[in-house]
Amino acid sequence: MSVNAEKPLMRFPFIFRFCFFFIVAISFFSCNEKDDFTVENVGPYIPLEVGKYITYRLDSLVFTNFGTTTEIHRYQVKHRVDAVITDNLGRPSYRIFISIRDSAGTEPWKESGSYFITPLTDQIEVIEDNLRTIKLHAPVRNDFTWKGNKYYPTNPYDNAGYNFSNDDDIQNWDFRYDGMLEPFSYNGVNYTDVETVEQEDESFNVPITIPTSYAARSRSVEKYSKNIGLIYRQYELWEYQPNTGNPAGPYKTGFGITMWMIDHN
Repeated sequence: MSVNAEKPLMRFPFIFRFCFFFIVAISFFSCNEKDDFTVENVGPYIPLEVGKYITYRLDSLVFTNFGTTTEIHRYQVKHRVDAVITDNLGRPSYRIFISIRDSAGTEPWKESGSYFITPLTDQIEVIEDNLRTIKLHAPVRNDFTWKGNKYYPTNPYDNAGYNFSNDDDIQNWDFRYDGMLEPFSYNGVNYTDVETVEQEDESFNVPITIPTSYAARSRSVEKYSKNIGLIYRQYELWEYQPNTGNPAGPYKTGFGITMWMIDHN
């Protein structure tokens, strides 16, 4: 019996190797298929239902006096799911209304615009200010990456009056899951089951230690709590020009927001 068992291996070594690698390949892809099946999808991280809302504290970074003064403007903003609609590609979407008031919450809410969320089978897109972003992409697992800004036009913020270089390569930003269902705290508020989406983190000469040299900051990160939605966002794009030799002096151009959830239903 042992002699007969050895003969095929000696006579057909190529067939044996092929079968061996075929079995290994099947096992490998079966494992991968199982892994992909067990990881979570994107839906629970942006739950959508008409009437759902999240209220945020928002700090807005602005540069005034021709970019020579840095200010932080503080507000409360509420994002509320208003209705199910059809987007401009004919897909079912959700319209989100934005309301704004003072940071202490003493003034009445004022309508402040809207945007759209389109959930697909493997990703969730947000269309805001005519910019289409893939906010989340399946599978939700650590270090999975995707081009979240791939639908952006060239220099998307030029039309808004921001003539900086921060958006020159924005279409190629690699969005990446970093940390799985971890706790997160910010300004004394604690959150659970948080998934972090790292989008961009690049600085040059920041903090500005050499005032005669160019400086820039590009920072984008979002955090989502399972079954709640977006709980934290930092989005900061600005550059500093030393403007050497000009009596107007150095200036900054750009913007930034930091927002964190303070209430939801």
